[in-house]
Amino acid sequence: MTTARTATPSTARAINDRLALNLLLEQGPLTATELRDLTGLSRPTVADLLERLQRTGLVAVVGERGEQRRGPNARLYALVASRAHIAAFDVRAGGVSLVVADLAGHTLATAEIPVEGDGTPDTAAAITATLLRTARVAGVERLHTVAVGAPGLVDPATGRLQSTGNLPAWHAELLAELRRLPGTEVILENEVNLAGRAEHRVGAARDRDTFVLMWLGHSVGAAVILDGRLRRGFSGGTGEICFLPVPGTVGLPSADSCEGGFHDLVGSVAICELARAHQLPAAPAGDASAAEAVVRAAPQAGEAGGRFLDELAERIAIGAASVCVVLDPGCVVLGGEIGRAGGAELAGRVERRLARLSPLSTEVRAGTAGGGAVLAGAVLTAGDAVRRDLFGEP
Repeated sequence: MTTARTATPSTARAINDRLALNLLLEQGPLTATELRDLTGLSRPTVADLLERLQRTGLVAVVGERGEQRRGPNARLYALVASRAHIAAFDVRAGGVSLVVADLAGHTLATAEIPVEGDGTPDTAAAITATLLRTARVAGVERLHTVAVGAPGLVDPATGRLQSTGNLPAWHAELLAELRRLPGTEVILENEVNLAGRAEHRVGAARDRDTFVLMWLGHSVGAAVILDGRLRRGFSGGTGEICFLPVPGTVGLPSADSCEGGFHDLVGSVAICELARAHQLPAAPAGDASAAEAVVRAAPQAGEAGGRFLDELAERIAIGAASVCVVLDPGCVVLGGEIGRAGGAELAGRVERRLARLSPLSTEVRAGTAGGGAVLAGAVLTAGDAVRRDLFGEP
């Protein structure tokens, strides 16, 4: 026979504090009355937790609510966003984008750092110096947490980055430099997984606990969210759909290369080649920006543009069907440069073709987290880590 365990007073206080702090984070300044209404806690309990949180420096009075009301009930309490600061990185082969933000996730400063070729022996140190300089200009002396989104596999057991392609050496060197920052936690995550978190929390899948983000850009990947949790797999490789064997390519992928896999159907080079086959103007380089431009322009390109989008949607649906018949996510979000450029027009075409390939009902949506989805996901991830530390969240 088991008996129910009653929360101790200290545990109850910690739970109440977390509840109030999260409400202040999500909804902004609130009065004690509003906190009582939202939490269902008693007047003395709310008064006690507000006093306690003010002593810790996490909450402060920032004004009053209403013109006619004065006194304790009118006081507005807010999270002290400057209590901790975070940084977020989107690391690509050609450079880095970074954001410095406060505890509430508000952007304080940004920087773009291009890297030519394979970089130099000083690239990682220079990027780290730029981060610290950017933070100081924003008035930030210490970073509590830095979240880094990078291409490749992130081993769940070791936290190490394993390349599935030819990533430049400075990627690993940058992580080593960041991990030497005193008092700063560094979180490494696959870039597409971070974009998936952004779509889940602030983007197209806010109403979904189960969905798959298909990232369509220079390369191809997926983030899998099941029952509200990001799934990484045994080796961190969940979502490496660029290696997915599919019909329509000239060969099969290998352990060393995704050539011949789904990447060869819908990667940026393939999209530019498809556009030229439909007599649409496309840059021969086939980079993500060129593919994005041709997809964005296709709806205004008449019948040729429509045929191009139809064939592109057919290709995307092949990969989506392979994922859906295994996971049955009920929703696929098209992200990355191509998903963003195609918007609802491309998503609708993919959904109709997917319905013919799979017996499972699946909605297809265009991503709404935007071009900064990786950075947005990194900010959310770093913020979650700070709250676990400061708020005592499990």
